[in-house]
Amino acid sequence: MKNLAIDIGNTLVKLAVFENSRLLEFKITSAENILFVLGEVGVNHPDISTSIIASVTGSHKEKVKNALKNESILELTATTPVPFRNLYGTPHTLGIDRIALAAAAISEYPNKNVLVIDAGTCITYDMITKEHEYIGGAISPGVNMRLEAMHNFTSKLPLIRIEKETSAKFIGTTTQENLEIGALTGAALEINGFIESYKLQYQDLTVILTGGDSQLLSKKVKNGIFAPYNFLLKGLNHILEFNTTK
Repeated sequence: MKNLAIDIGNTLVKLAVFENSRLLEFKITSAENILFVLGEVGVNHPDISTSIIASVTGSHKEKVKNALKNESILELTATTPVPFRNLYGTPHTLGIDRIALAAAAISEYPNKNVLVIDAGTCITYDMITKEHEYIGGAISPGVNMRLEAMHNFTSKLPLIRIEKETSAKFIGTTTQENLEIGALTGAALEINGFIESYKLQYQDLTVILTGGDSQLLSKKVKNGIFAPYNFLLKGLNHILEFNTTK
């Protein structure tokens, strides 16, 4: 049996085809091009029987569901049964991306204490215990959000983008370098501080770094495992398997 996992973001859509837990195909496309890519995937894997959709935006979700009308579709929500105990104080407000990442942590690192750090628009920290309990975490501004805040809340600081990893130095000699160090190195120092704090309580902690800015931060983050782009999709597939085999 083949499964299709779809993660619909604001601008990008990620898709993966699984056979049980084995990844067969992985694609990233723009939201506007999603129907074309779905058609390609359908040609390559005509025997897909079940799908799961996680969407942070509703603008493209319905057209994807219509394109999958011949398949059994599970839409991930805060009330979807999941393979872990959710101890979040307000479970209905927990983002579906964080739910999927917690499921991925359990799937890839069973019976371990796992801290998943997702460096995206925001940086999220999600703690899953070896007893398969999601206990919460933290949210802070991502790298680009920090850069935009410094530009928007001042009168003279320019808006910049960091396209590649910056040097290891801590003292910038230009405004561009100062902004880069403040945003990127500042985020890395924050992440390392969180990791050290979590390790005081969970000494056998496994740390996973994922998300769009994870490559920028990977060499600056200590003791973390760099997860591939399909990590969240593995979590979606694990949730789908959990719901179809119960």
